Formats: sequence, structure tokens, C-alpha cells
Amino acid sequence: MKKHNYSAGPCILPQEVFQKASQAVLDFNNTGLSILEISHRSKEFVAVMEEVRALALELLGLQGKGYQALFLQGGASMEFLRIPYNLMKVNGKASYLDTGTWASGAIKEAKAFGETIVTASSKPENYNHIPKDYTIAADSDYFHCTSNNTIFGTQMKTFPETSVPVVCDMSSDIFSRTIDFSKFDLIYAGAQKNMGPAGTTLVVVKESILNHTGRAIPNILNYQQHIDKESMYNTPPVFSIYTSLLTLQWLKNLGGISAIEKVNEAKAALLYGEIDRNPLFKGTAVTEDRSIMNATFLLENDTHKELFDKLWKEAGISGLNGHRSVGGYRASMYNALPLESVQVLVDAMKELERIA
Repeated sequence: MKKHNYSAGPCILPQEVFQKASQAVLDFNNTGLSILEISHRSKEFVAVMEEVRALALELLGLQGKGYQALFLQGGASMEFLRIPYNLMKVNGKASYLDTGTWASGAIKEAKAFGETIVTASSKPENYNHIPKDYTIAADSDYFHCTSNNTIFGTQMKTFPETSVPVVCDMSSDIFSRTIDFSKFDLIYAGAQKNMGPAGTTLVVVKESILNHTGRAIPNILNYQQHIDKESMYNTPPVFSIYTSLLTLQWLKNLGGISAIEKVNEAKAALLYGEIDRNPLFKGTAVTEDRSIMNATFLLENDTHKELFDKLWKEAGISGLNGHRSVGGYRASMYNALPLESVQVLVDAMKELERIA
């Protein structure tokens, strides 16, 4: 590993994925063609698309349960728009939980389609926690939440029990922990955290919730069109999808989500343990809502910033600076980040305590 990569996204991927993807750039499956130039209609790439869609459902435990997996374009931000287009009825309403920047962006798009209820918000406390006591309007067409908030380092540990269809943005913690994914009617996630490079977005949707809005939906925004065309309504981002397949194969070979969850919990325990132990640091998120993917923390005394920055950079760490809206530091510990990298960061924190 050249660097210990804590970038929030695009982020670290498994080394074996980089190696296989780089070989495919030169020669994909001995075709004599690069993955960058191969036809998306070729039998070789059609096989990739079929496998990655099936593998996504398999890893989530949703095979044979009425769900379709799609690999689309436009990032999670496009789904902010596609979701109300496909799920909010004419003169309908939707409920949203506001837990951060991206949840706020989703709310803004939904307001263009109909009544948008913010069931609860942690904005007054700069999104340092997940609201707990809220009621979802029973006549909502759907309830939308964001499972993990990269900027503020918070994560939903439980999800509400409701008869309303549940939609979840899992961009930054998809495939990282065991959840009963059948509780969700639609899940979406940008690839660039735990799946692959930026360029594609995974959408997993229960077919039974579609085609009930009473509105005309442009084809490119219509989930049903993408299902009917087997996720190839328009030219797909071939390289991003192929790299996502490699990453999901890597995850399956590790033992799936339950196996990587144990690693992720160990990484989070190691780093949060040092944040809480070391008198020079403090966490920004409420303890019970801390994300296992994105740990956000501050120095107790900013006079130590220059020295600490020097220490972690000399240790080969990259991407540790926090988002400008929070400041401080953000350690993004996605699936491919090894425990050893977290130990390097912890050692730098201990060294600061020793010499400061």
C-alpha cells in the first residue's frame, strides 16, 4: 500500500481489484480489447452486467424476493430526483428524515413534486446525532432516510417500523454491516465508497412499489424502463460497473457482509477507543450514533494542528481532513481499508500525546 487512504470518496478499494481492473484496461478477458472500449452489447459485458446485478441481490439477501438491482448514472444526487418521480403520487406526499447534507439535498428535490414532510431534523445541532422520536405520517407515499452521514460521522443503528414504503440512501455504508435489507423497498448507493470508482449508482428496488404515481415519467428517469432494458436503457458506465463486480466478488470471497462487518467493527473500536482515551482529541458525533464508516473528531487545542498534520502525513496517511462544515478530521474506514491502516493513525495520535 502506497498510502493509508482515508478519503471520504472516491476512496480506497481492494488492491486485488485495482490489479484485475488495470489488467482489464489493457486486455479484458483475453478479448484483445480494453474494458474501456469493449461494446456494452457484447456477450462479454452482458455477462458482467448480469453477474453484478445478481451478486448485489445475493449479498444483500434479496434474491427471489421481488427486487431488481440496477446500475444507473448520475450519482446518488440523480436518485434524489428519480425517487419522487417514481414513488410520489400526483397530489401525494412523502416523509423525510433530515440527518445531514445529502438528506437535505434529497428533501429539496422532493419538494418540487408534492408535499414533503420533514419528520425530524438534527440540523440545529449541526447534525451531530440521529433523531429518534418521530412519527411517520401514515398516508405518506414513502419514507426516506440516509443510513450513514459521511460529513458528520453519524449512522442510523436502527430503522423505523412502518407500513409506509421505506427508501434509504446507503451510499456510504452499503455492504458494510448486516441489516435485514428486506425492510427497505428501495435502496440506492453511489459506487465510490464501497463498490467501485465514481460513475455508477446501485439502485435496488422492489418492483411492487412502482407504477402507482399517476404521472408520466420520462423514460430515462423511469425505474421500470431501466428494469425492462436490464439496466442498459442507455450506454452504461462499463468500467465502473466492471470494477464494482470485482469488488463484490472480493467481498463474497471474504465471507460476505457478515465477515466484513466484524473487520469494520474492529477498526471503529480501535479508532474511537483512542479518540476517547487521548486527552488531545474529542469526537464530534454523539457516541451512540457514531458511524463505523466515518469517524469525525477534533483537536482539543488547535495549536497542536500543525504538529499533528505533520505526524500523520509523515506516516503515509492521506485524506484525513474533515469536511469544511465540521472541520477537524474525518477518518473514512470503508470496507477495503485494512485494520493496519487504523493502527498507523492511532500510533500518530499517541505520538502527538507523547511529544506535544
